[in-house]
Amino acid sequence: MDRIQLSFQKKEKKHAAFAGIDLPMMFTAAALIAFGCLMIYSASSVYAEQYHHDRSYFIVRHLIFVLLAVAATAVAVRFATPAFWQTFGVFLYGASVIMLLLVLVIGSDLGSGAKRWLDFGFFTVQPSEIAKLGLVLTLASYMARKRERIVGKKKGSFRFGVLYPAMMIGLILLLVALEKHISGLMIIGTIGISILFLGGTRLRWILSILGVIALAGILLIVLFPYAQARVDTWIHIEQADPLGSAWQTLQGLMAIGSGGLFGRGFGMSRQKFGYVSQPQNDFIFTIVCEELGFFGALAVILLFAFFVYRGFVIARNAPDTASALIVYGLTFKVALQVIMNIAVVTNSMPNTGISLPFFSYGGTSLMLQIFEVGIILSISRFASNRKV
Repeated sequence: MDRIQLSFQKKEKKHAAFAGIDLPMMFTAAALIAFGCLMIYSASSVYAEQYHHDRSYFIVRHLIFVLLAVAATAVAVRFATPAFWQTFGVFLYGASVIMLLLVLVIGSDLGSGAKRWLDFGFFTVQPSEIAKLGLVLTLASYMARKRERIVGKKKGSFRFGVLYPAMMIGLILLLVALEKHISGLMIIGTIGISILFLGGTRLRWILSILGVIALAGILLIVLFPYAQARVDTWIHIEQADPLGSAWQTLQGLMAIGSGGLFGRGFGMSRQKFGYVSQPQNDFIFTIVCEELGFFGALAVILLFAFFVYRGFVIARNAPDTASALIVYGLTFKVALQVIMNIAVVTNSMPNTGISLPFFSYGGTSLMLQIFEVGIILSISRFASNRKV
């Protein structure tokens, strides 16, 4: 029996304008984006004043990214069909591979110490973010097209269910690994495996792949000092240098703890005054906790939880297997990044750069996250047997 039980409809329904769009998903995404804008302004104002002499430096740019992404998303929702995303994914996957190769040659580190961006002067692009979306679209399309070969035989097909998709995932992982981008490896690898699992790849092969990844992770820690240093800091945080490797984590924990139940109040964070480094980025959730307290942080988590729930509802009612896998993959991507970001800032896993979707400042990642919501919403317009 297939792992995903879906009711499919062969003919796509013709919808007028934005009819049939999943409104709960749209409003939830809008709430997350608006909430994120508020927290970007609050978290970044001091840092922006200190380094750019303009308290609104980051929020203005953030809003520009939001508006551009929303405009592109509206077009996608209005005109794109589920079949379009499968074709689009192939081109996006190929473009991301080319850009990842370019990063290795002409990439910029933007002061981070690791070359992960293409700097075009007036804007920068992070190819690994594009690769995530390209992989989800391409892998979902492939698993749907080869479904009979993957699950049709008694034991399934290793070549179509494991080898070929593993090559697609592995190429992206190799290029991202050359960037020394640990969090990117974790996210891309996990998303790829989840789509293989939902697409019908046998569980024993999934477990074998996980074993290989675990071994590769151990080798990464052993062979690369920067990875080993982060793990050592995580395990022995109490012994780590509080002014060096442990600074960001300890200051983030202090921000979370000082928020209490109701927080210090919006805009009243103390840790954003040079303690939590660049608080508008990966550690913005700590500022949410400090200013809005436990209940504010819980509200953010519940919004994300409802977002994931609606994504799964849309996937369950998708018009075809590829669309279902695309929505599952994109929804899982958001859920994974939220879980990992919160795990990092609470020191539940080693500190590695993972943004909080819709909240953390960043042009490429933010615009793609909003555009991915557009893909989900465009597929929701063609959903069959809609369930609330």
